[in-house]
Amino acid sequence: MKRLAISFNAAALLLFCSAAALAQSGATRPRRVTPAQPPPDAVADTAPSSTSAPASNASGASQGSTAHAFSLLQQKQYDAALREAKQLSSADAKNSEAWKIAGFAELGLKRYADAAGDLQQAADLQRAEGKPDSHTDDALAEAYFFAEKYEQALPLLVAETTRAGAKPDAATLYYRGIAEMNLKKTDDAERSFDEVIKLEPKNKGALVYLGQMAFARNDYTTAVNMLNRATLADPTYPRAWELLTQAYLLRARGAQGQAADADYLAAVRASDSLARLRNDDQTAILQGQALFFAKQYDRAAAVLEKAAASPKAPDATFFLLGYSYYQTKSYAKAIPALERAAEKTPDNADIYRLLGFCYETNKQYAKALAAYEKGLQLAPNDAYFKESADRVRPAATTAKP
Repeated sequence: MKRLAISFNAAALLLFCSAAALAQSGATRPRRVTPAQPPPDAVADTAPSSTSAPASNASGASQGSTAHAFSLLQQKQYDAALREAKQLSSADAKNSEAWKIAGFAELGLKRYADAAGDLQQAADLQRAEGKPDSHTDDALAEAYFFAEKYEQALPLLVAETTRAGAKPDAATLYYRGIAEMNLKKTDDAERSFDEVIKLEPKNKGALVYLGQMAFARNDYTTAVNMLNRATLADPTYPRAWELLTQAYLLRARGAQGQAADADYLAAVRASDSLARLRNDDQTAILQGQALFFAKQYDRAAAVLEKAAASPKAPDATFFLLGYSYYQTKSYAKAIPALERAAEKTPDNADIYRLLGFCYETNKQYAKALAAYEKGLQLAPNDAYFKESADRVRPAATTAKP
């Protein structure tokens, strides 16, 4: 009996398309960072309103002025600053400085939606007074951004990063890029992230997003380059290794010969790095796939066994596991994996090609005949199934039940 050679479309067996789907969706959440603090001259030393009720803080200091509230803010006594600012704005609803201090204090407390409301009130009052304030606008942009209100944040972020005479910082450009991604402004987001890495060449977030966007447009070479830079910037960043593995796999799919082999080996190395950082089912599935296409079947089988144990294992996992065992001539181990594959995808003729062969090798002739006949039903013009069924039929009919 000749050992069969099986051919399959690698593209049809790729288990992970999640990165491309994520990149096309553009949906993402911002990284949380320390909110910007107001500069020393951001709040005016305004006298208290005549209608405001003075209060005392824990040290007995008299409250009731924006200057005192601001001093609390500078000392990062956010709760105290907020209480005093709220007292001032309650006593005088047109006190823009009080609304502003309250908003900055809420930023410090990471109460972003509240901060956006108070800072918007401050900004509206400032404009009504004919005194628009860039500090307020910039803080408002940040509050909207971290509250994930990207439509409101983006115009303010654009204004902040294009203000005449001002040099935008990488963090604000990064926020602008994320807002643009969430609003499906992919080209704008790419330009923003390009500006980020000009200022900070090792900004891992921007590099990953640029790789992800290249991934979405099937530019796997750019994706590989950006994601490699991200892993160099931070070797402990699992998401970068995950996307890099997938980019290598997809680039290899479109290559041939040594170029494809090199990319599959690179995918293995990337997936090994990912596994050292994140040892979960999703990683096992991706690593097993990389090992499989790199023809490292012994390791692939070991990793795919773990992947197949997951209730969320993609259907193709079982075929890859069975095929890996087949390649290592572990036919008895291949059988249960291929049986599961047949349950999951009963219309795949290649499963019955392998399954029939493994049954036959283990002298389970009746099962082999059933597998070959099922394959023949699915591929009636495939001579292999007909020849194999004819070969095992005598043994199958004389075998003891």
